[in-house]
Amino acid sequence: MALSRLHTPCMEPKSLSSRPAAPLPSSASRVPRVQLSRRVLPCRVLCSVAPNQVESPGAQSTVADAPKKRECFGVFCTTYDLKAEEKTKSWKSLINIAVSGAAGMISNHLLFKLASGEVFGPDQPIALKLLGSERSFQALEGVAMELEDSLYPLLREVRIGMDPYEVFQDAEWALLIGAKPRGPGMERAALLDINGQIFAEQGRVLNAVASRNVKVIVVGNPCNTNALICLKNAPNIPAKNFHALTRLDENRAKCQLALKAGVFYDKVSNMTIWGNHSTTQVPDFLNAKINGLPVKEVITDTKWLEEEFTERVQKRGGVLIQKWGRSSAASTAVSIVDAIRSLVTPTPKGDWFSSGVYTNGNPYGIAEDIVFSMPCVSKGDGDYELAKDVIIDDFLRTRLKRTEAELLAEKRCVAHLTGEGNAYCDLPEDTMLPGEQ
Repeated sequence: MALSRLHTPCMEPKSLSSRPAAPLPSSASRVPRVQLSRRVLPCRVLCSVAPNQVESPGAQSTVADAPKKRECFGVFCTTYDLKAEEKTKSWKSLINIAVSGAAGMISNHLLFKLASGEVFGPDQPIALKLLGSERSFQALEGVAMELEDSLYPLLREVRIGMDPYEVFQDAEWALLIGAKPRGPGMERAALLDINGQIFAEQGRVLNAVASRNVKVIVVGNPCNTNALICLKNAPNIPAKNFHALTRLDENRAKCQLALKAGVFYDKVSNMTIWGNHSTTQVPDFLNAKINGLPVKEVITDTKWLEEEFTERVQKRGGVLIQKWGRSSAASTAVSIVDAIRSLVTPTPKGDWFSSGVYTNGNPYGIAEDIVFSMPCVSKGDGDYELAKDVIIDDFLRTRLKRTEAELLAEKRCVAHLTGEGNAYCDLPEDTMLPGEQ
C-alpha cells in the first residue's frame, strides 16, 4: 500500500446555517445531486502526522492526488491499493456511515462499537464520516485520534468536517445525534422549532447527496417529530427509511419486567414502546412475553403493570442523572447499536422490536403522516415490516390515543418546517422525559 501526502489543501468550513434554505421540494420532484464549489484556504493539517514526518515506502502521491482525500484523518489517509488477485471472496465494499454530533458523549461510545465490527459484522469494513461544529471541531479531532490509535482493522476511512454536504455525501447510514439541548426556562415549542430547523436542513442535505436508500436514525430530541421533519425535507428518500430512536425505552422496559419477574432480561421478548419518546410513551405489557408466556400470566400484579411499570421506564433516565450526575450516553449508544442490528440481522421468529417509523399504511389504527413508535420485524436487509398478531385492548387503545394526540400537536407546531403551512402550537402539557430537559 502507498501513503498519500497528508498536507492537503483545506476547504472552507461551512455550518448548517451557511447555506441559504432551499425551497421545500414537492414529493413528486426529483432533486439532482449538488455540484459543490469549494474555496481553497491555506492548508490546515487534519492529520496526526506532520507532512515532513511521512515516509513513503513506495512511490509517493502527487499534490494533484490530494483533493481525493481532503477530509481524511491521519493514518486513514492511507491508500489501499488492492490488486484484483488480492481481493478475496470475503472482501466487502465499504459501508459509509455519517454521524452528526460526533464529538458528543453518545458518539464517543458509539463510534468505537461501529469500528469494532460489533454492529455490521466481523468481515464488514466501514468508513466513518463525522460531522462537528466550529465549537466542537477540536474535540472531533481528538475523537479521530482515538479511533486512529485503536487500530481497528475494519475501520478503513475516517473523515471529519463541519459541512454536512461533504460529510453526508453517499452516506448509506445517517445517525443524527447532534441537537440542541433544552436550556433552563425553554418552552418545548421553542425546542421543537430550534432543533426542527437543524433536522429540516439535514433532510435537505441527505436528499441532495446521500445514497438514495440511506437509512436514517434520528436520536436528537424530540426525536419523533425531528424524524418527521427530516423525512418531509427528503422527498427522494423513502419515508420508510427514517427511524426515531425508541430502543433505549424498550431496553429499559425489558429490564424492569425482568427485575419484577426475577428472570434475566434475555427471557423478555415482544416488548413494544408505542408512540412518542416522551412521558406519553406506552410501554406495552399486554403483548410482551416472559419465557414465551404473556407477561400478565407471569406478573399478576395488575396495579404494578398499569401504573408503576410505565413510571419506572419513564423516570429511569432522571434517576440515572441523580445517581451519576450525567445523562445516559453509554446505554443510548448501545440502543443505537441494537436498533441498527435489528435492521441488518433477521428478527427471531415470533419476536419484534420497537422503532419510531412513519405511520402511513399501518394496521393499528394510528393516525397517518406522523412518526410513531410501533412493533417492527426485519429480514435483515435493512428494511422492516410492521408486526402482525398484535393485540390492542381498550386500556392500551386509550393510552395510544393520548400519545397520538401529542404527536399530532407537535406536527402542527412544526408545520412551517414540513411544508404544510403556518405553525400553530397547542401542546397540551410539558412531556419531556426526566433527564432530557
